[in-house]
Amino acid sequence: MRGKRYLFDTNALVALLQGHTGLLALTQEADWIGVSVINVLEFLGFNGLRDTDRTLFLELVSRIEVIDVSYADQTLIESIINLRQGRAIKLPDAIILASAASQNATLVTRDVRLISLAAEHPMFSARSF
Repeated sequence: MRGKRYLFDTNALVALLQGHTGLLALTQEADWIGVSVINVLEFLGFNGLRDTDRTLFLELVSRIEVIDVSYADQTLIESIINLRQGRAIKLPDAIILASAASQNATLVTRDVRLISLAAEHPMFSARSF
């Protein structure tokens, strides 16, 4: 992995926007930060999201890279399929983990299942915060 590259899961985005000092420090040392389009949909689709939180989130997203799911990206598609086959992993989680791997990034999450899956496979990297 070249440089410090991080893809933030939804729970990490929420904590970051709440001012989590460890995540703020992580963003300052990062060479690249991204999110999956799934994380954007999860955050913006939250029932009860306040307008100020929406505005703050959209400002953050405008400064980082959003990884889309495109059929044209067959490497990403195959990675998602491989994660799903033979495992009880939800499609959104597979997309998020595969998106991190496609960008040579470490997934930043509190999701124990995703951290465990990443530990089982050398092509994936995840860390808690």
